[in-house]
Amino acid sequence: MSLADLRKDYKQASLSENEVADDPVTQFTRWFEQATQANVPEPNAMSLATAASDGRPSSRIVLIKGVDERGFCWFTDYDSKKGNDIATNPQAALLFHWVELERQVRIEGRVEKLSGQESDAYFHSRPLGSRQSASASAQSQPIENRTALEAKLADVVARYADQPPRPDHWGGYRLVPDRLEFWQGRSSRLHDRIVYTRNADNTWSLSRLQP
Repeated sequence: MSLADLRKDYKQASLSENEVADDPVTQFTRWFEQATQANVPEPNAMSLATAASDGRPSSRIVLIKGVDERGFCWFTDYDSKKGNDIATNPQAALLFHWVELERQVRIEGRVEKLSGQESDAYFHSRPLGSRQSASASAQSQPIENRTALEAKLADVVARYADQPPRPDHWGGYRLVPDRLEFWQGRSSRLHDRIVYTRNADNTWSLSRLQP
């Protein structure tokens, strides 16, 4: 079968501007809970898209670790590719794709660092192995081979045992959204697209987009 012949007709659900929540974070939470209840694999996985100072984009999958009225949070190495992009261009986009529910959520906005206290709290809640790996790895930087990486991990274990501190180069970010789009697949590609746009007074405007 050719790639051009790969297609699926979406028929599971619909989405109306009359049934969504007034607040987009409430609507996101509703859909996220439905994805979890439907046993979608890793419903917390999202694509994070950033752009360097020259405009060159890049994206990768990260895991959301918190959401509330302030925004959407994740944790990573500040010196990674995405961290360097955010430092020079603090705008980003998130994408959740819940294939089993024929849904996508697109989120755009500015990015800010979480406080040291918030990063500490999450870091110390992580499994020991994940904390040790964060201390050992200079994310996105070249290394000679796997053996060298494992040697760095062994050094962290030898120095800190089961109490590795949060590295200065590791912590959290929050995307403060100004635009969220909820996409529900529909038959014959006549999809439902409902978008929320933040106003200057921090209220939200709601509109439907053509598919």
